[in-house]
Amino acid sequence: MDEIGIFPLNLVLVPGEQAPLHIFEPRYRELIGECLDYGNEFGLVLEDEQGMRDVGVSCAVVEVIDRFDDGRLNVVVEAHERFQLFGLTEGRSYRTGEIELVPDEPDSPDEDEIEECLAAYARVVTAAEADVDDLDLDSDSIAYQIASRVDFGTEIKQGLLELRSERERVIRLAPMLAQAAEVVERETEIRHRAAGNGRVEPV
Repeated sequence: MDEIGIFPLNLVLVPGEQAPLHIFEPRYRELIGECLDYGNEFGLVLEDEQGMRDVGVSCAVVEVIDRFDDGRLNVVVEAHERFQLFGLTEGRSYRTGEIELVPDEPDSPDEDEIEECLAAYARVVTAAEADVDDLDLDSDSIAYQIASRVDFGTEIKQGLLELRSERERVIRLAPMLAQAAEVVERETEIRHRAAGNGRVEPV
């Protein structure tokens, strides 16, 4: 097992996803400072009213946006590999824990499963009239890319992170995306109807 600094937040990132963080607590300023000084990674783990979860992701700081005189930082981090947290350890001002990386099982979705998921995702993007980056269809995980672009909330995202194969993730995502598309399509129609004084303009 490896020991790593643990940063618990009410946030879930999936491998490949980037996010900005504001670092203000002294203990986490120390953790992020060491990551910057030595090129270390830290472990991001969801912590909410249900407690700390035992599956998280290793993260690296990829950009420092701001450094403030009082030591606070605004940084951008990128999630890399999923891990299982086996227990917390002591000895540092910040939390640390023993982890093992959790590789995917070799179970890939078939073409039909991928197409169903991609079609549902396209419906969400179109209905939301969103400007998002194109998916990299040659990457290891289409599901993680979609999960980083559609806000399902932390619980669903954590569930996707804990699944052990790309096929499981794609199969789980497809119906959720289809349901989300229906909701967004209704909301968009209502918004357009309101903007048109109750009338839907023909395309």
